[in-house]
Amino acid sequence: MSKGTIILFLWLIIGAAAAGQRGYFDLTNVNCSQGATMALTIVAGPLNYLGLDPKIGCTAPKLPTPSGS
Repeated sequence: MSKGTIILFLWLIIGAAAAGQRGYFDLTNVNCSQGATMALTIVAGPLNYLGLDPKIGCTAPKLPTPSGS
């Protein structure tokens, strides 16, 4: 296993720990914004402990309703 793989693995583990501490894994109905914020927190890794608190806002596209005949 290369050093880069180990560093990436540890980076993501630290990010998952930060997401867990913020309670993101306790959410039952995750919407778009919460899911994106959770993913970015994991990807940010150790930067969370240096003051980064990523938040993403998004909206899901509205699905078209079928036209009745």
